[in-house]
Amino acid sequence: MILAGCGGNAEQADVSAASINAHPGKEIYDQYCYSCHNPGLNGAPRLGDAEAWAPRIAQGRAILLTSTLEGIAPAMPQRGLCLSCSDDDLAAAVDYMIEEGQ
Repeated sequence: MILAGCGGNAEQADVSAASINAHPGKEIYDQYCYSCHNPGLNGAPRLGDAEAWAPRIAQGRAILLTSTLEGIAPAMPQRGLCLSCSDDDLAAAVDYMIEEGQ
C-alpha cells in the first residue's frame, strides 16, 4: 500500500497504487475490446478462457496483432474499431488478452 502524504488520503493512495499496477493494455481492452470479447460475440474468445485462447496464442503474438490491426472478416473489425488507437496501444491490448488467456 502507498502511504498518503500530507493532505492526501488513503483512498486516493489505493487508487493510485491500483493504476500503477494495472496492465497497460487493460484500458484499451475495457474501452474497445470488452464489448465483443466479454460476451464472446461472433466467436470472439472470452477474456480468461484458456481453452479458447490456446490455439490463438499458439499461432504467436505477431499473428494476433496482425489480426487485430487488419481485422478478420466477417466478425473482427479492423483495429477493433479503435481508429484513434496507435499500433502500440493495440499491441498492449493484445498482450493483456494473451496474459489473461493463459
